Amino acid sequence: MAEIEDRLARCFAAVFPDLPSAEIRKATPDTISSWNSLSAVTLVAVTEEEFGISIGALDLAELDSFEAFLEYVSQKVSAC
Repeated sequence: MAEIEDRLARCFAAVFPDLPSAEIRKATPDTISSWNSLSAVTLVAVTEEEFGISIGALDLAELDSFEAFLEYVSQKVSAC
């Protein structure tokens, strides 16, 4: 899981380049002022590409933090 977490942190860093690396794992829309609908869609696209997964449109509302992304991606990757 550490590898998945590190790869996901790089995805967040790519979408939110001004976010200090120490803050990435605490990221939520409340802690990142630039987290909006466009950045959320970009984050999903970057994550899909990085992990070779597809994130369902119905799941987007639940992906509201680094932890939620990590749990979701971990489940999808282990299911493959």
